[in-house]
Amino acid sequence: MIRRAIYPGSFDPVTNGHLDVIDRARKLFDEVIVGVAHNDQKHPLFSLEERLDLLKGALGKIRNVEIAPLDGLLVDFAIARRATAVIRGLRAISDFEFEFQMALMNRKLEATVETIFLMPKEEYTYLSSRIVKEIASLGGDISSFVPVCVAKALRRRFPR
Repeated sequence: MIRRAIYPGSFDPVTNGHLDVIDRARKLFDEVIVGVAHNDQKHPLFSLEERLDLLKGALGKIRNVEIAPLDGLLVDFAIARRATAVIRGLRAISDFEFEFQMALMNRKLEATVETIFLMPKEEYTYLSSRIVKEIASLGGDISSFVPVCVAKALRRRFPR
């Protein structure tokens, strides 16, 4: 049986912290599906298609990683893709309460899908897409926080 996991997120934009969690997950599972969430209630900087392309650009052709759009309930997506686990990144204790609540709700909706929490390297614990976008919008250097393709996309979005 193939051990398959879903790593969901908005990835608006993908950061080096996200890439670190993907790398950790691919060492634990045979296949990792990076599910790029579409959420009408959020107003992302990048469109779903742009976020998919940025992830593809950042990851290249890494063995055992697939990038796919995610719409609807996460557990339904996991079942449809025959995944047995959901990967969630935890940067700090403040992330835990929300993530724990979501994990319990997902377990209630579908008991066969487990949630696995992974911590990124310490150097990425302060990093978030929101902070990266804010720094980029103010003309700051984000090159050490995101892949090259994302830094270029942010510079185009926030020209100085």
